[in-house]
Amino acid sequence: MDNLFSHPEADPQHGKAALADLEPVVYTVVVPAPVSHAFMGFTDHPHLWWPMDQHSVYGAGSHVEFEENLILETADDGRTSVWGTIDDWEPPLSFHADWYPGSTALWSTEIRVAFRAVDEGTEVRLVHQGWEGAENPAQLRADYEADWPGILDCYVRFMGGSRA
Repeated sequence: MDNLFSHPEADPQHGKAALADLEPVVYTVVVPAPVSHAFMGFTDHPHLWWPMDQHSVYGAGSHVEFEENLILETADDGRTSVWGTIDDWEPPLSFHADWYPGSTALWSTEIRVAFRAVDEGTEVRLVHQGWEGAENPAQLRADYEADWPGILDCYVRFMGGSRA
C-alpha cells in the first residue's frame, strides 16, 4: 500500500518547462511629455489615472500611491493594502518592484517600468515577469496580459495622449 503522504511521481523537467514557457508580459506606450514628466505622472499621480473601479483591492473610492519603497492602496476608511515593494528606484529612468496587489509578498511577481525619450515624447515600457513566484502562474500571467493594456491606456490619456 502506498504511503498516505506520498505523491505520484512528478516529472520535474515538465514543471520547469511549463514555467519557462511563461514569457514576460511586455507593454509599451508613448506619452507626449518629457521623460521627467512621464515618470512623475506615473509615480507621483497614479491616484489620478489608475482605474481603481476595475483594478484594486478596495474598489472605487480608494487611491494608490508610491510611498517610500511601497506601492500602496488606501481605502476610504483608512485600510491599506501593499501592492508592491520597490527595490530599484532610478528616477526619472526606471523603477523595479516586487508586485503582489491583493496578495502577499510570498506570491509576488515583478515589474520594471522604464522611461526613454523618443521623438513623440517618452516611451514607457512595462515588463512584468517572475511568474514562478505566483500562486497560479499561468492564470495570473493571462490576467495581466489582458489587463495591462487598459491600465496603461488610462495613464496615456492622463498624460494627454491618445490610443488607437
